[in-house]
Amino acid sequence: MTINFDIILKNLSSILIEKKLKISLCESCTGGLISKIFTDYSGSSLWFLGSIIAYNNNVKTRLGVNSELIEKYGAVSKVVAKEMSESTLRFTDSDICLSVTGIAGPKGGSIDKPVGTVFYSFSTKAGFSYQEKFIFDGSRNQIRTLAAEKGIQIILDCMSKIKTQ
Repeated sequence: MTINFDIILKNLSSILIEKKLKISLCESCTGGLISKIFTDYSGSSLWFLGSIIAYNNNVKTRLGVNSELIEKYGAVSKVVAKEMSESTLRFTDSDICLSVTGIAGPKGGSIDKPVGTVFYSFSTKAGFSYQEKFIFDGSRNQIRTLAAEKGIQIILDCMSKIKTQ
């Protein structure tokens, strides 16, 4: 099922503009898909600053993710997702940031982290932080699409929990 993002992004755009907030992203397994969805929406430059595609662990560490955490917990983990969002928040000087890291497959899964495992972290400059884990089923492209869609939903859900900064 393909989602029409026009209504969703119109709603997100209105909220971000009303609260005078700028958003950034740090994407790993989605490879810039959320950024593409954002920039497909006319007017997104009013609230979307940009993104880091930190697909490789070297990029994550150069961004500011502690390499010891990657080694201890793995790149696909709650703690690394949180470091990704917080590091990108500082790097872009945005008000809010969503990061996403996961295993899109078809290889790379394990018993603890099967293919389809995705971690999200939503962080704000004001100190609000939220992390969540999901496991999606499907092909590589289906997992990436579902992960991107869920990421946008997490942003909308978290926006209702934060105060204007």
